[in-house]
Amino acid sequence: MVTAFVMIKANTGEADRLRDSIQSIDGVTAAHIVAGDVDIIAKAQVDTPAAVKEIAATRIQGIEGIEDTQTYIAMD
Repeated sequence: MVTAFVMIKANTGEADRLRDSIQSIDGVTAAHIVAGDVDIIAKAQVDTPAAVKEIAATRIQGIEGIEDTQTYIAMD
């Protein structure tokens, strides 16, 4: 099992809508609106690193209103 955290910057005023869209993606186990340099942190648990790429680079970045993402894969 691969666990990854995706840090997401959203367009102003879009965080609630985007969080709901992100939470509906298969493999995403949680998405939280946060304060700080990013607007949303999503947690994904999938079988392969390729599935992390699909979620972060294709599914999340494909949502209108997403400005930027950074993905971190857990090492434990």
